[in-house]
Amino acid sequence: MLDHLSFATHAWTDTLESDLSRIRRHLHRYPELMFDVDQTMSLIAGLLRKWDIELHEQVGRHFHKGVIGILRGSQPGPVVLLRADVDALPIHEQNTAAYASTREGIMHACGHDAHTAMLLGAARVLAAEREQLYGTIIFAFQPAEEGAQPSPLDGRLISGGRDLIEDGLLEHVDQVFALHVWPQLETGQLGIHNDVAMAASSHFTITFHGTPGHHSTPHLASDSIMMAARFINDIKLFMATQIDPLEANVLSFGTLHAGTVKNAIAGKSELTGTFRSLHPQTVERITSAIQLYAEQIAAQHGGTAEIVQRTGTVLRNDPIVVEQVKAAAAEVFGLSGIQPLEPVLAGEDFALYTQQRPGAFAFIGCRAPEQQEVYPLHHPRFDIDENVLLLGTRLHVQFARRALSSISGQRKDESDASFRA
Repeated sequence: MLDHLSFATHAWTDTLESDLSRIRRHLHRYPELMFDVDQTMSLIAGLLRKWDIELHEQVGRHFHKGVIGILRGSQPGPVVLLRADVDALPIHEQNTAAYASTREGIMHACGHDAHTAMLLGAARVLAAEREQLYGTIIFAFQPAEEGAQPSPLDGRLISGGRDLIEDGLLEHVDQVFALHVWPQLETGQLGIHNDVAMAASSHFTITFHGTPGHHSTPHLASDSIMMAARFINDIKLFMATQIDPLEANVLSFGTLHAGTVKNAIAGKSELTGTFRSLHPQTVERITSAIQLYAEQIAAQHGGTAEIVQRTGTVLRNDPIVVEQVKAAAAEVFGLSGIQPLEPVLAGEDFALYTQQRPGAFAFIGCRAPEQQEVYPLHHPRFDIDENVLLLGTRLHVQFARRALSSISGQRKDESDASFRA
């Protein structure tokens, strides 16, 4: 697959741009979900191996699906990690481009194909200049950003980021950085948050267990649909009256399944949803309320509740790393191309990286300037302006160079200060 890709050793060539497009389109044609990303990771591993980048496959404590490339410079120094997510979404593509998804009900509706192509491009460019690098760059290709699955080890809901981190990915890392395509911005613009960027996106599944029975004898049954309906109403009331209305928070339901026949009381109902908040303490309050309300409502109706929650993490950018991103972005987009952004209630498991290491998450515009109709992320007609691919590659490269240099300089200053003291 894509064995013809050569990537000329000179940093910015016409072939680089066309090769990035070919990688992205191949990934778009053959999307894969969650941790089921073997073909995608095989392509990535093959290219990293071809470019003589130290390769680690089957990374991840629980699912073993991550691919990590390690590029060591000619001299020891700091360690900078660049991350790309690789998984697609269970959405049926409605685009008709030649590179549209060939897999029924699966598409790259969130741009992870572009993220992967950009990071591969950066890996190739930086590999060609390894003799000039002082330090180490880690290229992390992560599965399962779009959700979580029960771990085969302990049953916990695990996303791809958590899987890699629990396998020791961040042990020696000094800084982390990642990009996300953003259709709200035109190609040639970069958006970044100075502090809080994205919400803690928490998922929940609640299963109410009652006693099935005939509609003519409701007193002999325990209605699980009534439990679900009551819970939906009460938790929404909690959000409206118990959470500060000046905070940005939202709780919504995604699915509700119950019963098997129209004239029988359902003995089981299941509902799923998410809630999002920019405040860790509010996340804790809502998490506790979901557990308490579900259990009490089930008990009042003579049933039980089974609650499974995956608590999200607020994504916060480190101010020092943000300034490094801005400096790198000025070389790629110009100062006028850098836009400050307000926090958004979407979630990202890159928050798990920035929770443990100084880092930043930036949004790169992917909307063609002449584009009239804009489709958001997760829409069946979402697509990108492929001019963004070279820009994202260049930003990864510039950031890595600057981060290695900046951290090295900071350590020298600290060492000199300690010596003088």
